[in-house]
Amino acid sequence: GAGTDNVDKTAASASGIYVCNVPGRNAVAVAELTMGLLLAIDRHIADGVSELRDGSWNKGGYSKADGLLGKTFAIIGLGEIGLAVAKLAKAFGMTVTTVRKDDRSPEIRQRIRSIGIHLVDDLDTLLENADVVSLHVPKAPNTDAMVDKEFLAKLNNGAVLLNTARGGLI
Repeated sequence: GAGTDNVDKTAASASGIYVCNVPGRNAVAVAELTMGLLLAIDRHIADGVSELRDGSWNKGGYSKADGLLGKTFAIIGLGEIGLAVAKLAKAFGMTVTTVRKDDRSPEIRQRIRSIGIHLVDDLDTLLENADVVSLHVPKAPNTDAMVDKEFLAKLNNGAVLLNTARGGLI
């Protein structure tokens, strides 16, 4: 997977297990999970299954969904996982946005253009215009607890926050 911060490397080493970072290898799986979670939220899948198991089915309530088509999907972290998520979000007819960064490689800039990702100037603009925000950054000193009261206050009412990265980002 991407990152090794969720592995007890000392215990692994003591057991003769080699631990390494293999970024990008799980990008498609995480992207699929991200979109699956978003669909489950929009379509109330978990609530519907829970009530069905309890013997009731509120078809009218659970058939109401906002849908994904035309929504704005903001990605924070545009590595291999973020790019894979962007492709899937575009396939659902969503507008995909991320913050412009001048230090991106020419290859990444080309991939951004080919996917059709819209660039915005800053995080505030990204958050204020998003219907969905998806986190795809490693846990690091500059991302630790990045989602706080101020971050959440910038989101539109009803916006969805997805974190398939690390719990410590919240």
